[in-house]
Amino acid sequence: MTSTVPALSTRTADGPALQAVLLDMDGTLVDSEGFWWDVEVEVFGSLGHTLDDTWRHVVVGGPMTRSAGFLIEATGADIGLDELTVLLNQGFEDRIDHSLPLMPGAARLLAELAEHRIPTALVSASHRRIIDRVLTTLGPQHFALTVAGDEVSRTKPHPDPYLLAAAGLGADPARCAVVEDTATGVAAAEAAGCQVVAVPSIAPIAPAARRTVVPSLEHVDLAFLRGLMTV
Repeated sequence: MTSTVPALSTRTADGPALQAVLLDMDGTLVDSEGFWWDVEVEVFGSLGHTLDDTWRHVVVGGPMTRSAGFLIEATGADIGLDELTVLLNQGFEDRIDHSLPLMPGAARLLAELAEHRIPTALVSASHRRIIDRVLTTLGPQHFALTVAGDEVSRTKPHPDPYLLAAAGLGADPARCAVVEDTATGVAAAEAAGCQVVAVPSIAPIAPAARRTVVPSLEHVDLAFLRGLMTV
């Protein structure tokens, strides 16, 4: 956490305050979910296996250990989890070295949060080596802290990453707005007690209590996030 995080008030004149914004990375801020699947297809192809396109919905948004483990079991590929993880991370890095488009509305939202000095964290199931590479595109100055999937004992869909981010920002999870694109990430944020904005990337997500679904980040701004807070 940086020293620039402003002191947090618990209420505004109109009600409870938004204390922090916690943002997922892949598929939420950067258009990279397709990159992961392309890498998985390529790596397993080199091992002599063809991935079923329906598996894409199983592996999206989850931690590397879960998605890689599932694909090893589903294909019967003769490769260990550690070796596969290295190949997948390297393949992803090679792709983002050439291109890493932001999701529509991402740059504008990050700039607005920074302008108003809203404590903001990047919370991803991706490994630290991947997050640090993506931050060169997103701008590390936009985040007071970042949480990687290989830095917590239990990553998404468990609440641990979001609880850690809220604690690091000195925020009450109930006063945090989380923006996610997958059911796995939404489950983690809801388990942490946060207000959730779902921007589905690969599979649809239904609205629910404490969960608002929007078609893109272009529908999300600071006023919208503040409006999610309830008494």
